[in-house]
Amino acid sequence: MKLVRFGPKGKEKPGLIDESGSLRSLAGHIDDLTPDVIGSEVFADLANIDVSSLEVIEGARLGVPIAHVGKVVCIGLNYSDHAEEAGMEVPPEPVVFMKATSALSGPYDDVELPRGSVKTDWECELAIVIGKEAKYVEVEDAFDYVAGYTVLNDISEREYQIERSGQWVKGKSHDTFAPVGPWLVTKDEVDDPQALSMWLDVNDKRFQEGTTSTMVYGVAFLVSYLSKFMSLQPGDIISTGTPPGVGMGQKPQVFLKEGDVMTLGIQGLGSQKQKVVSA
Repeated sequence: MKLVRFGPKGKEKPGLIDESGSLRSLAGHIDDLTPDVIGSEVFADLANIDVSSLEVIEGARLGVPIAHVGKVVCIGLNYSDHAEEAGMEVPPEPVVFMKATSALSGPYDDVELPRGSVKTDWECELAIVIGKEAKYVEVEDAFDYVAGYTVLNDISEREYQIERSGQWVKGKSHDTFAPVGPWLVTKDEVDDPQALSMWLDVNDKRFQEGTTSTMVYGVAFLVSYLSKFMSLQPGDIISTGTPPGVGMGQKPQVFLKEGDVMTLGIQGLGSQKQKVVSA
């Protein structure tokens, strides 16, 4: 299934994308795609719905595909070639940081430049959505705890992240710095999350092109690893890192400015498009 939330910001309703690519409403089946739904038998039962009976919705905005996300856990420097372009060594263990949930936004919503920012950057990432509570999970059991996958653009203000004292979270958490979607693709539709091509363009110029096969720490390892430090709850998002081609790695460096347009996507998981605006 490809599950979505559609409608005005703060008033989204649940839906799905049918085989023809049409958006259909799940009204009458669930009130919203919340962590409680994702963590229950209701989530699996959605696959048994007669899709042809659902109302077709035209022209609706798509929001974050999961409501009330509890936390967004991110992995840094998880592609060896990205670590190289950043001038950093591949870490002996995953670099873990958080993005504020207030940074979440829809896949086609505008991205805001923080006031005074001159080093706002892009990062196309595979995101894991947790399906049930995960605590002290073994690697071989990790996929049992995955509900599905989506795309996350890990927008980053590099001055705040690297040049200011403190932790990376400051450069990662401005409003709109976590566009997610366009949909949550359930894990049964993804044969191998470590074999997905991914890309990102700015103003129609290709900057990022890679594959999840070059991740240093894969999906199963990350779910297991993180579950040993914190419980992972239904609806939690793990953003797994980015391939090379970020603005910081260009020579000379390139950063986002007002009016720029980003388009990005991951094989089988859909694509996003965002215009850059001033806060």
